[in-house]
Amino acid sequence: MPTTVAGLSARGKTIVLVTCCLSLLISSMDATIVNVAIPSIRGEMHAPLSRLQWIVDIYTLTLASLLMLSGATADRWGRRRMFRIGLTIFAIGSLLCSLAPTINVLIGARFVQAIGGSMLNPVAMSIITTVFTDRVERARAVGVWGAVVGVSTALGPMVGGVLIDALGWQSVFWINLPICAIALVLTTLFVPESKASKARGIDPLGQALAIVVMFTLVFGLIEHKPIMLIITAIALAAFCYVEWRHHTPFVDLRFFRSFPFASATMIAVCAFACLGAFLFSASLYLQGTRHYSAVHTGLLYLPMALGMLICSPLSGRMVGRYGTRPSLVVAGTLLAISTVAMTTLRADTPVWALILMFAVFGVGFGTVNAPITTAAVSGMPLDQAGAASAVASTSRQIGVSLGVALCGLLTGASLWWVLAVLAVGVIVLGFSASTGWARRSQQGVAHLLEQKVPTHAG
Repeated sequence: MPTTVAGLSARGKTIVLVTCCLSLLISSMDATIVNVAIPSIRGEMHAPLSRLQWIVDIYTLTLASLLMLSGATADRWGRRRMFRIGLTIFAIGSLLCSLAPTINVLIGARFVQAIGGSMLNPVAMSIITTVFTDRVERARAVGVWGAVVGVSTALGPMVGGVLIDALGWQSVFWINLPICAIALVLTTLFVPESKASKARGIDPLGQALAIVVMFTLVFGLIEHKPIMLIITAIALAAFCYVEWRHHTPFVDLRFFRSFPFASATMIAVCAFACLGAFLFSASLYLQGTRHYSAVHTGLLYLPMALGMLICSPLSGRMVGRYGTRPSLVVAGTLLAISTVAMTTLRADTPVWALILMFAVFGVGFGTVNAPITTAAVSGMPLDQAGAASAVASTSRQIGVSLGVALCGLLTGASLWWVLAVLAVGVIVLGFSASTGWARRSQQGVAHLLEQKVPTHAG
């Protein structure tokens, strides 16, 4: 089975790209649409705050847990096959979500949906890289991919608001069904099968320990169970021990000797924790405290979404020209300004002030994404870039999960102050990661990985 696919016509490649982007559309819209639906779900199911948090976090945690495994499995068993399975499971999970009679059943259905979701984006990106082999063509395809993220994020709140007001919260899951069906048909007809020439090893114990670390941490925060945090610490120590000794580890811990890589991971957690907490809290504030409709809420999210849509590609160009530091410092500064401003939110805060706060947040967050990926993969050997990028993607999902978990632990201004501290962390890490010492640590790790000589037992 080929690693790359040659001989497809321009039309064939376009259809493959559209098919892959459809999966990105539904997975990217999911976050903003579901957050807009949270207040409606709370009203209909009379669910406590902790259960509402699990609606979001069971999805993001499962995604974070399975992203790397799904990518490795697709490389081994076939990318088209795994992509079709992912679309099918995601559609089944979406249908189950729309039919859920209780909050616990809805959380379980979100778990099913996330299993399918974990097979979509990493596998779709692998398909794109195998089909678009020319460097210029691939760059354009990845550019379209990035634009779809921005468009879907911008559309999500608006589409969600209209659907919820017209048809109820269940409709935010119905919208996935026709898109999955179209993508499934196009995949079957037009997407060629491919596998990696040398499949990555699968580390089941490391995978299991990583899942324990993530779930116990978030469970402890949401349910206020300190004992779970002790389990988190023990599982984390065991994970590090196992990964250090494994000859094909789930996560190569040597990556973290590169300060730019380690900082990119932490920046992803900090920035996406801000996003997760913002989306969850703002929806409850707008529809609960201010009693706005779902459509009105979607409209107020629009300045944030537009800021993300416009600034994401601009930030990518800035990174290409000036490196990661300017984008990260600007992003952290704007996130800090917006979150500090949100400490003043009241039931009668003027709408113009809300729009301004949300827009500044969107511009800040839109600026942070490109430098995270660049910092994670820059300087890595080509055969390690995919794994490094996967760790960065996983960190994003962990960040969202932690941000939502914080919404139950902290309330009011205290939440926004903590998010402001995380935003300052983005500034500090962004500045530090581009120093001479940081670059030397990156070069040392790249040299170590290129030697392909194990530095640990196994």
